[in-house]
Amino acid sequence: MTGLVSEELLANVGRQSTPRREIVTRRDIRKYAVATGSRQRKYLDGDVAPPMFHVPLFWDVVELDQLAPDGVSIDTLLPRFPLERAMAGGLDIEYLKPIVPGDWLTAVRTLTAIYEKSGRSGPLIFYEVLMEIRNDADELVIREKTTRILR
Repeated sequence: MTGLVSEELLANVGRQSTPRREIVTRRDIRKYAVATGSRQRKYLDGDVAPPMFHVPLFWDVVELDQLAPDGVSIDTLLPRFPLERAMAGGLDIEYLKPIVPGDWLTAVRTLTAIYEKSGRSGPLIFYEVLMEIRNDADELVIREKTTRILR
C-alpha cells in the first residue's frame, strides 16, 4: 500500500448529505419511461415508476460552470481525494416499495467507506456511498450502494 488513505480522509466516513425531498409526478414517470424505451404499460401510463427512475430525480440542477470537466455535477458529499480519475466500481440497488405518482421522497446519502488497494497500474482508492430513499410515512423505498474506484 502507498498510504494514500490518510486518517484525515477516513474522518469523512459517516458524512451525510442534506436530505433532498422531491415529488413524483405521473408526467415525470411517463417522460422517463419513454426516454428509456420502456415497453410496459404501467410505466408508460405513469402508474408506477420504472427501475432507475430515482437516479435523475435527485440530481442537482446546476449551471454549466458548476459541472466537472466530464459534465457531471460536482459531488459536495465527497472529500478531495489524492487520486481523481474515477471509474464505476459497482451499484447495488434494493427496491423495497413501488414509487407511484404523488409520492414525496426524501433521499439521504452517506459516505460509508474509503479504502485503498493495489492494482496492476498502481494504487487504487475505493469509496462507497449509501443512498436511502424514504417516503413520507418514513418507509424505506430504495437502498442504493454505489462503489467508485479512483486511480
